[in-house]
Amino acid sequence: MVEPSHPGNVGSAARALKTMGFADLVLVNPKIPDVITHPDAVSLASGAGDVLAAARICDTLQDALAPVTLAFAMTARHRDLGPPVCDMRQAAEQTQAHLGAFLARSAGSPDAPPAASSSAADPSASDGPRVAIVVGTERSGLTNDHVALCHRICHIPANPEYTSLNVSQAMQLAAYELRYALLGPEKLAGPVERAEKASGEAVAALLTHWEEALIAVRYLDPKHPKKLMPRMRHLFARAGLTKEETDLFRGVCTAMIAQSRKIPDGHR
Repeated sequence: MVEPSHPGNVGSAARALKTMGFADLVLVNPKIPDVITHPDAVSLASGAGDVLAAARICDTLQDALAPVTLAFAMTARHRDLGPPVCDMRQAAEQTQAHLGAFLARSAGSPDAPPAASSSAADPSASDGPRVAIVVGTERSGLTNDHVALCHRICHIPANPEYTSLNVSQAMQLAAYELRYALLGPEKLAGPVERAEKASGEAVAALLTHWEEALIAVRYLDPKHPKKLMPRMRHLFARAGLTKEETDLFRGVCTAMIAQSRKIPDGHR
């Protein structure tokens, strides 16, 4: 982050990085020298205090980028002169290709891509290639001189009529794209379903019980069943019932049958 002026954005940036598995945050000439301990920064870091506390502060962007082998300047402004331009997704793909073999050797940690950072990382942290996403000030972004220090320009393809993004929001999007590219979709699946699936035998027993209950409440006429039960069978098959859900439906069936026996025939 180049010359950040709002401590809250610094804290939010730390949080954005940690949620995507990154930990390297570098601040270049922040407007508030003690920004990483500022109450607003600490508050908005919200659980990412370790990333905030470990943030490295540099006097110049040139110093911050010293260990970096591929730097992307994030800007929505058109530049007449400057490095090649790509969108953030392409930047993430280029990052994955750049890190290549180094990532393969570091694959033992599935949750934290180790070699890409939101900004330049500590030079002692790794001897491998280093990638940085460089963001500018909240008010004016990156200057041409800042951009000239980077290898690529990247942008987030936002609404062309209103491209303004808060700097921490931009970092969140960038960190997401990097995580997706570095880990791949096979490692980004959602939470594993822990509920035990119902067996075929259990579902078949439920269908029998369900049919008895529908007959009991006179919703199903056994003499003219039409296609009600085959449709029910397809419905349950699509639902992929768990054991707990099957037991729940069996309880409903039992209650339906018991209730039907309490109602005189003339009132059903």
